[in-house]
Amino acid sequence: MPAPHDLLRQLFDAAIAAAMPDKCIPQHLPAPPKGRLIVIGAGKASAAMARAVEKNWPGKLSGLVVTRYGYAVPCEHIEIVESAHPVPDAAGETAARRMLELVRGLSPDDLVLCLISGGGSSLLPLPLPGLTLEDKQSVSRALLKSGASISEMNCVRRHLSAIKGGRLAAACHPAQVLTLLISDVPGDNPIDIASGPTTADPTTCADALEIIRRYGIEVPAAVLKILESGQGESIKPGDARLSRATTRLIATPQMALEAAAAVAHAAGVPALLLGDSLEGEARDVGKVMAGIARSVAQHGHPHAVPCVLLSGGETTVTVRGNGRGGRNVEFLLALGIALDGHPGIWAIAGDTDGVDGAEERAGALLAPDTLARALAQGINPKDSLADNDGHGFFTALDDSVVTGPTLTNVNDFRAILITAEAAPGPTHKDAPTT
Repeated sequence: MPAPHDLLRQLFDAAIAAAMPDKCIPQHLPAPPKGRLIVIGAGKASAAMARAVEKNWPGKLSGLVVTRYGYAVPCEHIEIVESAHPVPDAAGETAARRMLELVRGLSPDDLVLCLISGGGSSLLPLPLPGLTLEDKQSVSRALLKSGASISEMNCVRRHLSAIKGGRLAAACHPAQVLTLLISDVPGDNPIDIASGPTTADPTTCADALEIIRRYGIEVPAAVLKILESGQGESIKPGDARLSRATTRLIATPQMALEAAAAVAHAAGVPALLLGDSLEGEARDVGKVMAGIARSVAQHGHPHAVPCVLLSGGETTVTVRGNGRGGRNVEFLLALGIALDGHPGIWAIAGDTDGVDGAEERAGALLAPDTLARALAQGINPKDSLADNDGHGFFTALDDSVVTGPTLTNVNDFRAILITAEAAPGPTHKDAPTT
């Protein structure tokens, strides 16, 4: 078996590689239409998706996609625009308006190929009439700090947007619309990926309003007016304008976990997949995972040592401190505190897009000596967790995982490796007698 840190990084890299657009796009391209092909899209992977389309499309095409700053790749016929994430900016708003104009006036013979991946909710902001970009920015900041799940956050975003919640597909009517999705959300529900710009939305303004009130989120008065009046209602299932709109998942968190599991098996380490859609407070998930890892180490349950526990999904962080944040590093810090230096247990956690929270770091690595090394530097792990300072903690130890822009996004990846060093000693029954 490779060194623990090396193996964990190999698993993370394999998960990312499984979701690369160059690998996922070609087999899902449609037949050329009678009319024009217009390519649009948004997300952290959208530029790489557009490049893959250009490389594999046999005819003419044109279009516009929006990606995160630093995630652009060169395309010949599809314009690439960069905007801000996780809080939207004016560049994204301008691009969203241009995109709606681009798809208006199409014919039934035309085909709109929509390339959607995680991050599109921020990258493609277009406030409803009566709202401003500043209103949307205020709501985004509040949602990110609230502890709301990604599904809940996107429900609110859909009902404040002039382009999400099926509105983009409605603008394409009567053209055919095919949306290729790289999923970054638990459950892979298309309505939650970039807030579903081409997908009918069964949720309502009342649902969005309930989420805001449940989490005690302060929002501008104009936002409350839109939701309370029902003016923010999105496109609902059965709307005739979406009758020619279809979606297709081309990469998912489960696919990434299975790719990592194959690498682990090849290295002689059995992999146990715990699920691709785990949610909850990052620190609470860390505690739970620590309990499972201890059970493996001490009892060989639910799997014998050695093994690696793999999971995906998207945890949340309710921000109470002033640290540098990051849900993956918050998970790892809580995991490390709960393990308390348990020998033979190592872990990695990172976002497959290369950015955990607002930091240009994907995540970090945890080792049995992590807490001891931190304390030797005068860093108290519990204080770091209380301050939501996971990135500060792991950066100081030089244990951050930095990938740069990966050009894909299938959500968070977590791997906990329990090695032979963690195997339990003899039980009372098996203990030698003297």
